[in-house]
Amino acid sequence: MKVYITGSLAFDRIMTFPGKFSDHILADKIHILNVCFVVNGLDEKFGGTAGNIAYTMALLEEKPIILSQVGKDFALYDEWLQKHELPVEGIRTIEHEHTAGAYITTDMSDNQITGFNPGAMRHSSGYDMSSLDKNNTLGIISPGNVEDMVNHPKYYRENGIRFIFDPGQQITTLGGEKLKQCLEGAHVLITNDYELQMIMNDTGYTKEEILDRVDMCVTTLGEHGCVINCNGSQMEVPAVQVGQVVDPTGAGDAFRAGLLKGYCLGRNIETACKMGAVAAAYSIEKKGTQEHCFTWNEFLKRYEENYGPLN
Repeated sequence: MKVYITGSLAFDRIMTFPGKFSDHILADKIHILNVCFVVNGLDEKFGGTAGNIAYTMALLEEKPIILSQVGKDFALYDEWLQKHELPVEGIRTIEHEHTAGAYITTDMSDNQITGFNPGAMRHSSGYDMSSLDKNNTLGIISPGNVEDMVNHPKYYRENGIRFIFDPGQQITTLGGEKLKQCLEGAHVLITNDYELQMIMNDTGYTKEEILDRVDMCVTTLGEHGCVINCNGSQMEVPAVQVGQVVDPTGAGDAFRAGLLKGYCLGRNIETACKMGAVAAAYSIEKKGTQEHCFTWNEFLKRYEENYGPLN
C-alpha cells in the first residue's frame, strides 16, 4: 500500500535562556515591551507533521510519499530524508521562501516564547494526484498548508480513496465550515480529546453527528492510551509502558506513523492503534521529534511485551 502524507516540513530552532523571563519583563511596562535575551546557543532539529510521521514510518520499514512544500534552505533536511530512504518526489521547493520554522526560546522555569514563520508553507504542494491508484492508496491529511488540507480530502473523497483526517493545530485556522468539508467521508478522524472538543465547538456537531460523517474516530488520551469509536461501539486501547518521559512533543505524529503501519500490514484499527502507541512510546523517551530510533524486531518485541504477539 502507498501512503501519502499531507502536512508540514519545518525546522525547529530551540534556544535556552539561562534565567527567567519574569526577571526581565517589567509588568508596568508591558505595553512598551522591548527586551533581549542572550541564549546558550541554538539546536536545530528537523520537524513538521509530515516529516515526523514519515521519519517514524521509515523506522517501521515503510516509504511514504510526503506532500509538502519547502524553501531555499532545505538542503540539510533533504539529506536527512534521503538518508532514511524517504521519497522526496512530492515535496515542492519555493525558491524565494524559507522552509517553515519555529523559533523557540525556553527559560529555566520551562516558560517558552515561540515565533513561527510559515515561509514556504504559505504555498500549496501542487502535487498531481491523478496518478494515484485508489485501490492501493491511503492518505493522511495532517496540519500544514490550509489549501492542501481542504483540497486533498476533497480529491480523496471524490475518487474513492481512503483517508485519515488529522487537523491538529490548524483547527482554528480552518474554521467550522472548512472542518465540516474536510472530515466528510474520512475513514478516520484522529485527534486528541481537546482537539475533538474544539472541532465540536467550531462545527456545531455533536460527537454522534461527527460519527455519522466518518467511519470512525480515534481520540488519543496521552498516558491513558486512546479511544476508538466506530459503529456505535467504543473500544479503549491502553498506553505502552514508558521508561522515562523526556519530551512528549511529536508523540502524536509517531502514533499516527504506527497506526499507518498497521494499515499497511492489513491489521484492524485496534491493532493499528496499539502499534501507534508503541511508536509514540519511543518518541516520548527522546528529546525532539525525530531523535528516537528502533529496529523492526525491537518494535515487535516491545509490542509483544505490552499487548501480546502482533497477529
